[in-house]
Amino acid sequence: MSVESARAFYERIVTDELLQKQLQNAASDEQRLEIILAAGYSFTLSEWEAALAKISKLGDSISNAELDAIAGGLKVVPSQPPTKVWSGLEQIGSIKLLRRFFNPSAWSIRTKLSVALLAVALIPMSFTTYHNLQESLKSAEDSEYRKLELLATSNASRLDQLIIDIQRVAVQVSTDKDVVGFLAATNPQKQTAFRSSMQRTLDNVFRSNPDYDVVYIIDTKGRCLAATDPTFIAQNYAFREYFRLSIQGRPYVSGIIVGTTSGRPGIYFSNPVRSEGGKIVGVAVLKIKGEDIWAIVNALQAGSQSYAFLVDERGVIISHPDKSLIYHSLVPLPANKQQQSETDRLYGVDQIKSLDVPELAAAIVGAKQTSHTSYYSQIEQTRQMIGFAPLQEQAWVLGVNKAHAQFDAPLNELIWQNSYSLLAVGAIATIITLILARSIAKPIRALTKAAQSLVEQDHFDTHQLAKVSDANDDIGQLVRVFLQMAEEVKAREQKLKQQVMELNVEIDEAKKVRQVADITQTDYFQQLQQKAQKIKGRTVKNDETETDYFQQLHQKAQNLKGHVVKVAD
Repeated sequence: MSVESARAFYERIVTDELLQKQLQNAASDEQRLEIILAAGYSFTLSEWEAALAKISKLGDSISNAELDAIAGGLKVVPSQPPTKVWSGLEQIGSIKLLRRFFNPSAWSIRTKLSVALLAVALIPMSFTTYHNLQESLKSAEDSEYRKLELLATSNASRLDQLIIDIQRVAVQVSTDKDVVGFLAATNPQKQTAFRSSMQRTLDNVFRSNPDYDVVYIIDTKGRCLAATDPTFIAQNYAFREYFRLSIQGRPYVSGIIVGTTSGRPGIYFSNPVRSEGGKIVGVAVLKIKGEDIWAIVNALQAGSQSYAFLVDERGVIISHPDKSLIYHSLVPLPANKQQQSETDRLYGVDQIKSLDVPELAAAIVGAKQTSHTSYYSQIEQTRQMIGFAPLQEQAWVLGVNKAHAQFDAPLNELIWQNSYSLLAVGAIATIITLILARSIAKPIRALTKAAQSLVEQDHFDTHQLAKVSDANDDIGQLVRVFLQMAEEVKAREQKLKQQVMELNVEIDEAKKVRQVADITQTDYFQQLQQKAQKIKGRTVKNDETETDYFQQLHQKAQNLKGHVVKVAD
């Protein structure tokens, strides 16, 4: 039924000039819609297009000129069928089109002022807030990274100090006279003389620190001759890197590797044992428990979701809170290093698996100075941030890891606080803007309405404009000029009407004169004048009375007068 309503409206808009004029003079699309609804028509945009399609099939048409007469109304697009008519009505049956929204030139002055004032107020404030927020976030992130770096540096220094202290103990063991005498003895009898005192020295060192796992000495062939753990005696450790390097005269500190005899992880400190003549006669080894190193590293935290870990020079994790990740490499090891690790049985595993975190490996393995980085963890499935510091005594790097989400939590709160502040200020600015725009637009709309009434009805209500005209601003001046102009227009209109009336009178008089001249100049009128002259000169007949003569003369005059009137008409 609404389609029929749309068709009826279409047919009426073609012929109803009054309706066209009302739509044309409507101040807004809302008023235009009210006019359509008041006229008894109700339809949606889809129903309007359906009606146009139906009209097109029936061969009906409407010219562009007819619809163009309705400003902002329905317009047929040139060279397009009626089904592609774009409705200029912004609302038909509660449907609001976006055409006007994307056409700022069609906005009301109140809307334009509101948008302009809001843009002036909010855009600079938004940019300033965004800049300040970004600087705050960067500063907070830098501060967090600095905190992680300081924690990593602190713990790395602690491990360095521990290594230095253990190295000193290893040197003391290797230089002890009983140890030197035992390894330098050339026959079993001399070794027996030093054995008890040498064993006592090893036991004393072992009991001096609960972190020690075992203390033992090795001869030049790699065979263990004495140890605090009997299971080490007679074992050959010539394949171990700590023996191969120390037997050449170099002190050595291993990573956290797994012992082949005990099966326990630990760090091996070795130092060559030299005789009084400076000859290397063996190697003294001190092993500390790997669990204690792990405990030192794991005790360092920067929050509930943070942890510390240790990476050796090969990029293999040698300390981590998650034991399942220990002895995993950050990236796949080269074939030669993988082979060496398996041959030397450094980590006590058949194969070193990779965690495949190249971002982290590129930053941390072999690092020479304290720094930080971020990477994506496949294990946690989140972005991680890390501060790391290299050890001075070992080619290890200690990292302090923290989930980026944990760092983001307070930052998100900061972002929301800034957003709330912006919204609050924006709301206040919006209210002020709307009030200001309304105060500016209201007198302009009243002025527009008055001008429209002046055009349509030849008068307008001056009371509303009188209030505005009292203002001393530009709008008040405009209203005063408009009122003066309206009075002058009315006066000129009255004067023009009077002139038109006078001109009509003059035209009528001139017309009469012209008509009389036309009559008197005809041959017929000349003949009548001649007859009248003859009548005036005629004498009365004998048998006629004077009365009869004048009655005949009067009758002829009446006939002549009637004839003149007919000619004038």
